[in-house]
Amino acid sequence: MRIVITAGGTGGHIFPALAIYHQIKKKDPTIEVLYIGTKDRMESHLIPEQKIPYVGIEMHGLNRKNLLKNIQVLKTFKAAINQATSELKKFRPDVVIGTGGYITAPVIYAAHHLGIKTLIHEQNSISGVSNRFLSHYADRICVSFKESLSSFPKKKVVFTGNPRSEEVALIKKGKKTTYGLHPNKKLVIIVMGSLGSMTINEKLKEMIPSFLGKSYEVLIVTGDHYYEEFASLKLPSNVKVFPFLTDFLSVLKCADLIVSRAGASSIAEITALGLPSILVPSPYVTQNHQMKNALALLKQDAALLLEEKNFQQENLLPMIDSLLEDEARWQQMHENAQKMGILDSANKIYQEIIKLVKENV
Repeated sequence: MRIVITAGGTGGHIFPALAIYHQIKKKDPTIEVLYIGTKDRMESHLIPEQKIPYVGIEMHGLNRKNLLKNIQVLKTFKAAINQATSELKKFRPDVVIGTGGYITAPVIYAAHHLGIKTLIHEQNSISGVSNRFLSHYADRICVSFKESLSSFPKKKVVFTGNPRSEEVALIKKGKKTTYGLHPNKKLVIIVMGSLGSMTINEKLKEMIPSFLGKSYEVLIVTGDHYYEEFASLKLPSNVKVFPFLTDFLSVLKCADLIVSRAGASSIAEITALGLPSILVPSPYVTQNHQMKNALALLKQDAALLLEEKNFQQENLLPMIDSLLEDEARWQQMHENAQKMGILDSANKIYQEIIKLVKENV
């Protein structure tokens, strides 16, 4: 079987794609896979590092602030369809899988018009622009949240959860000492998505001294672009700062609490582990979908909510302290989050892939 995977832009799209890839290879090591991404986004270096065959196509997202610039975006889109068509004809896949990001639009569209079976995955509770467009061309639509089922045609959509959840559940727990952490102290991880957040990092730089003397340790993941701003800071001994962690899931298994954005992959990781969380939804995303993701956990008493505008020392620290000091509260939140986890999502998606391929036989 030959499969094309397409996804791009951020870890929220790329990591589910990788989770599906790993599941496919685990089920059948003989399967041939080609990954189609952009030429200049995160996936363009992350995927080749994984030794996965990769093709980069130039593609840009719609500009919501300057509509005139979208004329050029449409020209790029047409060129991307042509290049995707050429690559698909050369590779001859049995199925094409898209997990989000604007690169998926020309690839899935081209596959549909070539008569190739297609499957897309929507990670968020509110569907993105690309997936709403592609819902007309995809043969199967997998969703992470039950709330998303009504957004797509009934005959095509299936609730699978997020494949990232299965990956985090199965991965081996890391060793705290690898990161200079104490093996027996509680650990708080602060991370604002795979790319980081300028706004939150600015506030964290001011906040770091306040962690001095706390009984727990704090591991901050800044994102590659912001790490240098932290390099010159004098850190308390219980605070560690990293730009990016390739083995993030292993580290996550060591955590007692996470302060995080509310992207779909983050939600999948948190619920798979039953990890208590303080969610800080990004206010800059389409249709405020991260807030909707966070509210899904808040409704089940599986997380606390802290809006970015309120991300200050006087709000965050009491929330961290109260959760780590109240064992009964922590345990209840752990159990509630765990109930929301779906631990066989990647396998469910794999089964949908197999069904599509069999339809062609």
